[in-house]
Amino acid sequence: MKNLQIYKYVEAIARTGSIRKAATEFSITPSALNRRLLALEDELKVKIFERIGNGMRLNQAGEIIVTLFRSQLSEINNLKSQLADFSGLKRGQISIICSQALLPYFLPTQIDQFQNKLPEIKFNINVGDGEKAISYLRDFKSDLALIFEPVRSNYIETISTIYQPIQAVMSLEHPLSKYKSINLVDCLKYPLALPPYPYAVREILETAAAEQSLDLEPTVEAESYIFLHNFVARKTNAISFEVEIDVPKQSIDRSISTVPINLSNSHQGQIHLLKLQGRTFSGATEKFIQQLLHVFNK
Repeated sequence: MKNLQIYKYVEAIARTGSIRKAATEFSITPSALNRRLLALEDELKVKIFERIGNGMRLNQAGEIIVTLFRSQLSEINNLKSQLADFSGLKRGQISIICSQALLPYFLPTQIDQFQNKLPEIKFNINVGDGEKAISYLRDFKSDLALIFEPVRSNYIETISTIYQPIQAVMSLEHPLSKYKSINLVDCLKYPLALPPYPYAVREILETAAAEQSLDLEPTVEAESYIFLHNFVARKTNAISFEVEIDVPKQSIDRSISTVPINLSNSHQGQIHLLKLQGRTFSGATEKFIQQLLHVFNK
C-alpha cells in the first residue's frame, strides 16, 4: 500500500494544479514532492505535467497516467471496505455527486438512516449535474451520482431511474395548502419562486405551462432549493415546486406544506442513480446502493 503514495501525490498535483498546494495536503515540502515527481517521470521516461508559471497542468500522457492512478486508488478504497466487512469494523467512505435539489431532505435522510446502522462510514458529497457528474464518476472523484438529467455517455451506467411527480411547496398558511391536489393554473394566482434554467423541475413546468397556454413569471429565481423552501415558508402566499421524493408529505420541515400538481405522466421528474461503466462495489457502497434501490422501488 505504501507504494501507492506516489499515486496520491500525482493525483493531488493534478487536482490542485500546484505542487505547493499538493505538498500542503501531505505535510511535506514542495521541494520533496517535486523530487518524487521528477523521479517518477524519469522512471516512466515521460513528462506528466506542463509547468505553467507557478502552476502545473496535465499533458496528454499525464491524463492517461492520472486516470489509471485514480482508478487504482479507488479500487484500493473498495478493497479496504471489503476487508473491513470481514473484520467487522464496517469502515469506509462513500462519495456521491448529486443534484442540488436532493440536498435539503432526501440525501440527508438516507445518509442518516445508513449511519444509524453503520456509524463508521463516512460520506463525501459534491453537487453537480450533467457533464460535471460524468467527469466526477469518470475521474473516480465520486462513486455514485444522483442527478435529474439523463446521461448519454459510454463511460456511465444507469443503476436505476425513478419517476417522480411534481409538488407545489408552500407555507402552512397558504390558501392552497389544504387541498389534496391542485392544477398548475391555480398556482399562477400567487407569486412563484422557481429554480432557473436548466434545472429539470423548471423545464418540466415550462413545458407543461406551454401546453396549457400559460406563462410562468416568477417573482424570485434561485439555484438553492434551501433558499426556495425558506422563502415560501416566510412569504405565506408564494409557491415553489419540487419532486415528491425530496419533500415528502410528512416533511421534516414543519414550516412548509406540499400539494401534488395535476400533471400528466409525461411531466414527471426523473432521478438517475449512476456509476462508472463496469465499476463494481462491495461493502458499504453496495449496501448504500441497495438502500437507495429499496426506496426507489417503494
